[in-house]
Amino acid sequence: MNPLSEQHQLFLTRRALLRRAGLALGPLALASLLDQRLLATDRPPAVPPARGEKAGGHTAPQAGPSQGNGGGLPGFPNFTPKARRVIYLFQSGAPSQIDLFDWKPRLADLRGSELPDSIRRGQRLTGMTASQSSFPVAPSKYKFAQHGVSGAWVSELMPHTARIVDHLCFIKSMHTEAINHDPAVTFFQTGAQLAGRPSIGSWLSYGLGSENEDLPAFVALISQGTGNPMDQPLYDRLWGSGFLPTRYQGVKFRSVGDPVLYLSNPPGLDGKARRRFLDDLAQLNRMKLEDAGDPEIATRISQYEMAYRMQASVPELINLSKEPDHIFEMYGPDSKKPGTFAANCLLARRLVERGVRFVQLFHRGWDQHTKLPTQIAGQCRDTDQPSAALIQDLAQRGLLDDTLVVWGGEFGRTVYCQGRLTVDDYGRDHHPRCFTVWLAGGGIRGGITHGATDDYCYNIVDNPVHVHDLHATILRLLGIDHTRLTYKFQGRYHRLTDVHGEVVKDVLG
Repeated sequence: MNPLSEQHQLFLTRRALLRRAGLALGPLALASLLDQRLLATDRPPAVPPARGEKAGGHTAPQAGPSQGNGGGLPGFPNFTPKARRVIYLFQSGAPSQIDLFDWKPRLADLRGSELPDSIRRGQRLTGMTASQSSFPVAPSKYKFAQHGVSGAWVSELMPHTARIVDHLCFIKSMHTEAINHDPAVTFFQTGAQLAGRPSIGSWLSYGLGSENEDLPAFVALISQGTGNPMDQPLYDRLWGSGFLPTRYQGVKFRSVGDPVLYLSNPPGLDGKARRRFLDDLAQLNRMKLEDAGDPEIATRISQYEMAYRMQASVPELINLSKEPDHIFEMYGPDSKKPGTFAANCLLARRLVERGVRFVQLFHRGWDQHTKLPTQIAGQCRDTDQPSAALIQDLAQRGLLDDTLVVWGGEFGRTVYCQGRLTVDDYGRDHHPRCFTVWLAGGGIRGGITHGATDDYCYNIVDNPVHVHDLHATILRLLGIDHTRLTYKFQGRYHRLTDVHGEVVKDVLG
């Protein structure tokens, strides 16, 4: 809703009320003279379009009860998509690219030496290392080897990922603007460091709609890693809809109790009674919607209906009893434990099988300022096998070709040690200048590496990729021109990529 042009709908003056009431008398008199067979039936009307929802000058279609989260915008996708859905494996806390994928063999000879000023180039530091008098180089203690036909270098920490490298596109030249966790995670989710913008899943739900009227278009799943149990918190706004209507926000599935709050009927209320209750409530809400024109009322109607349908669809979704044993073995020993990254990867596959547009897994525990060798080993045990199994599982079911999978965190880690460097132990601070993500499926060229960093893994030397570039590329694979997916709010048209973003064409298949 545009608060300037639509405020009169929410707060009617006496003059406006009399004018509206007067205009209503004529149609009432006319209706009494018409053949009753020409009048509408008693069936409740569909939810009318919410006012103020626009994209590229077009009014967005609204979701009625039978359309789930909506049918998307007119003209979207803008061209033939290569991907229909996305699974985003977000590694919250920032994995160390130096210890996982960006091998720097020359660092072994520089162990303990001071990071040259010519490399650091006056980069700003976090408060955790700004007071250090020394910045000793800490090479990875882990062995690397080349794998697959592509010859991609992968750490010994990731043996399962190493087996699927020919499916993967490594982008080793990612960079971001934020140096601390919350703004950096927010930037990756929304395209802005400050909270309040729609998340990427909400943008896709808004632009493309849902493929399954019985499940949300956007689902978020959370897991806690074994590396750093006290890692940075995650907030619900990270999968929120920002200034978009709230029906486009992600639905967080819980691992304890009902997957979604209030999914079960309260004691003493059966399915038929709940259906009657929702029908009566919808009529009241439609009356209020006609009077106030608030699009959030339309959201309320559609979300009540979605919750009702989810009572049947979600229990079947989360019932893993029909999954064969070899699938659980593929995803690893944690796959039968609700709430683990492995279980969430398996659930993500089941969600996209059923037409969910965007599934985002948030896995905490990668923030390793100290005791990195111990903590990162735990994180890799959590994520390596399930991530690789997800790619293999999608491929064997014929889903990988039109499902885009993204793996990565909010920034990288420094080559210099935070704190004291010892033979067996080191830590790394935040590093936004360069880090690695990988993509697979959904129109991505597998078996390639894009971009490169210097010998210190500190600066990008080839093909830099900004967060907005990654977002533009994801949207392009889904058939969306990122400059056209817009929403007018507070006087200007906003988009996920703000006023930036270039599609990384070299990674497209």
